Formats: sequence, structure tokens, C-alpha cells
Amino acid sequence: MSKKIRNFSIVAHIDHGKSTLADRLLEYTGTIQSRNMMAQVLDKMDLERERGITIKAHTCRLMYKDKSGDIYRLNLIDTPGHVDFSYEVSRSLAACEGVVLVVDAAQGVEAQTIANYYLAKENKLKIIPIINKIDLPSADIPRTKNQIIQLVECDEEDIIEVSAKKGIGIEELVTAIINKIPAPKGENTAPLSALIFDSFFDTYRGVVIYVRLFQGKVHPGMKIKFMSNSKVFEVLEVGIFHPEMSKEKELSCGEVGYIVAGIKDVKDVALGDTVTDAHNPVNVPLPGYKKLQPMVFCGLYSIEPNEHNLLREALGKLSLNDSSFVYEPEVSQALGIGFRCGFLGMLHMEIVQERLEREYNLSLIISTPNVVYQVMKRNCEIQLIQNPAEFPPPSEIEIVEEPYIRAMIMIPTEYTGPVMALCQERRGKYLEVQYLEKTHAILRYELPLSSIIVDFYDKLKSMTRGYGSFDYELIGYRPDDLVKVDILINHEQVEALSFIAHKDEAFYSGRELATKLREIIPRQQFEVAIQAAIGSRVIARETVKAFRKDVTGYLYGGDITRKKKLLEKQKKGKKRMKMLGRVEIPQEAFMAVLKRE
Repeated sequence: MSKKIRNFSIVAHIDHGKSTLADRLLEYTGTIQSRNMMAQVLDKMDLERERGITIKAHTCRLMYKDKSGDIYRLNLIDTPGHVDFSYEVSRSLAACEGVVLVVDAAQGVEAQTIANYYLAKENKLKIIPIINKIDLPSADIPRTKNQIIQLVECDEEDIIEVSAKKGIGIEELVTAIINKIPAPKGENTAPLSALIFDSFFDTYRGVVIYVRLFQGKVHPGMKIKFMSNSKVFEVLEVGIFHPEMSKEKELSCGEVGYIVAGIKDVKDVALGDTVTDAHNPVNVPLPGYKKLQPMVFCGLYSIEPNEHNLLREALGKLSLNDSSFVYEPEVSQALGIGFRCGFLGMLHMEIVQERLEREYNLSLIISTPNVVYQVMKRNCEIQLIQNPAEFPPPSEIEIVEEPYIRAMIMIPTEYTGPVMALCQERRGKYLEVQYLEKTHAILRYELPLSSIIVDFYDKLKSMTRGYGSFDYELIGYRPDDLVKVDILINHEQVEALSFIAHKDEAFYSGRELATKLREIIPRQQFEVAIQAAIGSRVIARETVKAFRKDVTGYLYGGDITRKKKLLEKQKKGKKRMKMLGRVEIPQEAFMAVLKRE
């Protein structure tokens, strides 16, 4: 039966039409009736619909009857397109034998298209290239075909022309999926070997795991074992996604589905783990996934102190279906008890924060995002710095190293100059420029990760009128002249506002942040000093002026000394308030760090 199964993913650069193409495939194969059809069927989250992006990889079984009467099971796994969610893509590809590589007819091959192509090639998957949005007035099909032929090294007739919006070319695509993507290998009679590629927490059923079976069968009543921790569970229910969860009698070799086994503790499940038969286990686990290192770190704190435990539970449940972020408890003098969280990028951080606030009804505050630095002290001890608060005093430091990335930036040729200037401004080291025909260029730079995490992608998009695309990989640590900039409010250090910067940029960044904080922090009954300092040296200062109550307003005449006496009394009172007063810092102040120019 596995000869009639095809497991495939749809991969593309962000906004090239993956979700719309998935909708047409569901409609064409009759998986969803036309009356129940809506845009972005597989994008279940409100956040995905609002932003128009896929955040989570989704799976669905399509049943298709060809002209000869053979019925095929097509297991579709939709994937995200943004660089921050490339981990989701790699997990999806591990469960497939082939991919549909989508390229926008108007925009052509972009940075994430190239990255996804190499990811599929690395996994030895069959690649079916297609050009989407051929109905657009701005579509340039010959140019896009040339770019695909250069990238994939295929023949022109291998490229399928599609309009997912109008349903053009969908029949040809389904035929190509059946004819070109190989059927899964493996035997039903062999011991069970299944890969966990996703999971989520259900309040009533516990942890539900998504699996791809490479060998054997699984059915209710069977005892299964997780090979990473040797935990044994009894299977209560198995099923498929159609696209909703649909119960089945059993899952056999080659199939994609879910298993419910009464797993109550979220820590028992690890993505990439191998599920096997407890009584007849396999000897060697499946390769699983390469563990990704988080690139951006920040602190997450609940505004309400009594929500701390809720935040811990929410992070545990969310990490089940997004294991690419990590978290550990931390305490901040300014913000109280919270968690230090690591993410793959800034969009990833934003999405996790929004999901926590919406899905778990939490009110959160985030501290300054930063990367992990390596400090070698004078006593030869090496310390990893995830939080500026951990940065040692300058007198103890021998060398500071920061992470570097190799960036691939794809842009129309007319924007080459401004984009190169942007990279130079961010301390980038030029490697090469490669031209795709005469219209597009690929720039390769080595850049410090800290210089791109906040607003580099936004600036690249606005500079290239939305046509620029960007992909990167971590290449290691390099020494540089880095310092910690402390922010003092009313002479008290606020850890959550501190940041690490290059020595040449520290003065400007400190002054800019102090100016911004002066506008955000509300006026008090006393003067508030805002200072930026490196060690004991103050590099910038701003002052929030005090409110002045008119204490002489009720006087209607008399000598000037009466006024002077009252103003002197007020002055003494303000001095006392300055000694005892504490400043309340609004949440916008912490967000100001994100928006530095």
C-alpha cells in the first residue's frame, strides 16, 4: 500500500503563495468542499492570518483518484517561508521524499528560495520547481524560468507554470507529484520506527505527537517507547489530518499522522525523537534533527507578579511545538522574576511574545534583545554572556568575542550601492557580488550578528522597495572592541535597559537612548536624571524636568519676601523628594531600546 503514498512539502520564499497553493490542492483533490473553503485553510492561528505568513508547519492528507482509477494518499506538509522559521522547514523535510519549490513569477528566485533549495538537496529529496502567480500583469515568466534553470539545473519542460489563485496548472502539479516523487520505503512487518516531527498539548488528552512512520505499524493498545528517554506509554488513539484530526484503526509504514498516548508531562516529548515498539524495539534511532542554537536572547517578564507560574506553564506548552526557542528562569532587580529566552531571530521573538499574550492571556514585558558574547578574562576563564548584567568589569576583561554571520542578500541591481553602504555601516566585511542575469545581484557579506538583529531586515526592505531578501548562517566568534553601556535612572542602574555595543558606537547609542527615555519617562514632582555610562564614566546625560506647583498662587499682595519664603520652602521639600523618590518606568521605555536608529 505504501506504493500509493507520496509525502511532500511546499517550500518557498515568504509571500510567494505557498498557503494559496495548498488551498488549491485541498480543493482540487476534494479534501475540502468548495462551500467550506476559505483562504489559508492550513494556517490555523489568527496571527498567521493577520500577518499573512505561515508560522507553524501544518500537515494534511489528500486522497486523489487518477484517470486509471488508482487512489493515492498525498501527505502534504506546508512550511513557513521566513528565515526565522527555517527550523520548521528542516523538520518538515525530514518527514518527506520530495518538495514542491515555489517561485513567484513577478519576484523571481529570492534568498530564501536558494536556502530552501539547498536544504532539500541536502536531504536528498526530489525537487519539483513551479512558477506561481503567472496571471499577474507584472509576471516575467522567461526571466524566472532562466533563474530556476540556473539554480536547480533542470530542463525548461520540468518547470510547471501555475496560478494558485485561479487554479491554473494544479492538475499538472498533482500528476508530477505522483510520477516524480518516490513512494516511501520500509516494511509494515518490520519493528516500529517513527519520527516525532511536531507535537502540541491538549488539555483533555495530554501531549499529542505528530509522527512519520519509516517502518512498522502503530495501533491503539500497543505499548510504545521513546528512544531518547526510554519512557513507555500505551497508545490510546491514532489518526491522520484531513485537515482536522481524524481517528484511524492504525497507521502503517510511510504514513503521516498523530498518536495520543496519555502523555501528561511535556518534558517527556522531544522533537526529532524516535518512537518504537516497547516489546520489539529497533536497535538504531532515526537521525532526528540538528539542534539549532538560539541567536537572539531577551528577558520575558509578566507585568502581574501573580502570573509568573502561568508564564512558566505557557512556555512549557509552547516549547512543545516550537522547540527552537529555549528558556530558563532569571531574576532582574528592575523587573522581578522572569525567564531568559533564546530565539532564532527578531520575528521569531515577536511571534512567541504575541502567542503567549493571545493564547495564554498573559501581559508581558520584554527586555533588550541581545546576542551571546564570549569573554576571556585576565585569569584565562572563558564566560558566555547572554545578559548584559553578566558582563564583567572592564578591569577583568582580556578579550571580548561576538558572533558573526555570513549573509546572502538578494536585490535588484539598481539598489546595490545603498545596500552595500548599509552593510558597511553595520561593520560588514564584503566577500563577493554575483549577478543573476542583468536584473538581480547576490551580495555576500560577513556581519556581526548584533548589528542585524534589531532593524537590518526592515531597513533592507524599505531601501529596496520590498524587493530585497535576506538569508544568513552563523560562522563563529571573532574578537572586537566591545563595551557594556549602563543606563542609570535617578542614579540607580536599570539592568533591563543596559546593552553591549561596539566602542565606536557606544557614545551615539547611549545618547540616543537617553534622549528617547527623556521623552517617554513621565515627569515627577522632582527632577529625574537619565545617564548612560561605561563603567564609572558617564557618556551621556538627559534630565526630565520636575513639575512646578504654583505655591504662590493664592497670594494677592504684600512684600516680595513672602513669595521668596514660600519658594525656598518648596525647594527644600523637592530636595527631600529627590533623595527618597523612586521613578516608575513605563513599558514603552523598555521598547525604546528596540527602536534605536
